[in-house]
Amino acid sequence: MPNTQLFFCRMLFCLVVVIPQAEAERAKPNVVVFLADDMGWGDSATYGHPLIKTPNLDKLASQGVKFTQCYSACGVCSPSRSAILTGRTPYRNGVYRHLSGLHEAHLRSSEITYPKLLKSIGYETCHVGKWHLNSIPQFNTSEYPQPSDHGYDHWMASHNNAEPSHKNPINFVRNGEPVGELKGFSAPLVAAEAARWLSDVRDKSQPFVLSVWCHEPHAPIATDPKFSMMYNGHKNSKYMGNITQLDRALGQVMLALDEQGVADNTLLIFTSDNGPVAKFGGTTGGLRGGKRSDHEGGIRVPGVARWPGHIEPGSVSDVPVIGTDIFATVLDIAGIPLPSDRTIDGVSMLPAFKGKPVKRKVPLFWRTHVSPPGDRVALRVGDWKLVGDETLTKFQLYEIQKDWKEEHDLAAMMPEKTEEMKQQLFSVWKQIETEGPNEWWESERQKPVGGGKVNY
Repeated sequence: MPNTQLFFCRMLFCLVVVIPQAEAERAKPNVVVFLADDMGWGDSATYGHPLIKTPNLDKLASQGVKFTQCYSACGVCSPSRSAILTGRTPYRNGVYRHLSGLHEAHLRSSEITYPKLLKSIGYETCHVGKWHLNSIPQFNTSEYPQPSDHGYDHWMASHNNAEPSHKNPINFVRNGEPVGELKGFSAPLVAAEAARWLSDVRDKSQPFVLSVWCHEPHAPIATDPKFSMMYNGHKNSKYMGNITQLDRALGQVMLALDEQGVADNTLLIFTSDNGPVAKFGGTTGGLRGGKRSDHEGGIRVPGVARWPGHIEPGSVSDVPVIGTDIFATVLDIAGIPLPSDRTIDGVSMLPAFKGKPVKRKVPLFWRTHVSPPGDRVALRVGDWKLVGDETLTKFQLYEIQKDWKEEHDLAAMMPEKTEEMKQQLFSVWKQIETEGPNEWWESERQKPVGGGKVNY
């Protein structure tokens, strides 16, 4: 073959090999997890609230799938957040309690997070908003893991709540440096930082992971008057406006994805860290309990996902999913195998995106250290849910698909089913107890919480 022909054949071979590889790199999906704080299952028009306006969440649901049985991994915030990042139930990953004050518990550097794994294959990573995965003295110090140690290239976060409130917060830190007072309201400010990172900071040649963890509607609540005024003096206008303020922030992020031309290749998940607080105006949509409870009102939360070309627009799925599933889902779409050296409680939600069941090796499990004494632990297998007290001696049984308000305790009527569920719960807990850093909760084993003796 003449040299010229040989040269062109080699060039053609290189193009055939290199172009598909480049296309494969560009095809890696981006991931955005947008997390509300204390937002109830019933706190939006999307989930049936008759007054609260959430046009952007409504739009997101029309473009993707709305889950009717989406759960947080715990009834309080720090544990549920740790589960999202690690795919591991909170007592297993060590963040078994809300992290305020001086407590030693924190998200350990030995835990594997999905931002860290995706960063290892070239993803750009960013976290904006609430962190709350270490206690106050541990935040923004070199002695304990920070967002950057868990895989985030860029972060702007507060330890816990926006202070002094959602209005003009003063406690944000950007990449280790205090930001000072920010003028405006928390969720839109957080969304603005996310949009800035998308447009001005990240390497646009790489796929990205973005966590947007807003403070709204967690107390102390402050609402821009333009949102509270939408509710015409309603006694709950401050809270309802706060949800709309949060929704506006979601819209900012959705717009930024559109403007950057990346929305079509981005999995966007919206959910909440736990259920609402009724005294501030939150609603569960008729579910029993609220924040801190292991009844449905404390752990069933809004859940909406959009991924163009992969999720049917306007679909609804009643497949139970949980915050721990986000980890496995993200690894699945990025082509990364699950870690094999530890228990991963979550599973990929890809079948659930299409309304198909998911297969779980570990049942859905909750244990909330500050829940009411009568519902300190829960387990769900299929349509059956077992709720146990703090001593693990008294149990309630519900057929949750039919009795989603948990009004009919079947434990006395169905002792065999109750016993079967109890044994499954004991088995799951025994495994968790031996795998997690139990020295962190041993000190609380005998402390009275809610008027009873805690048996962790």
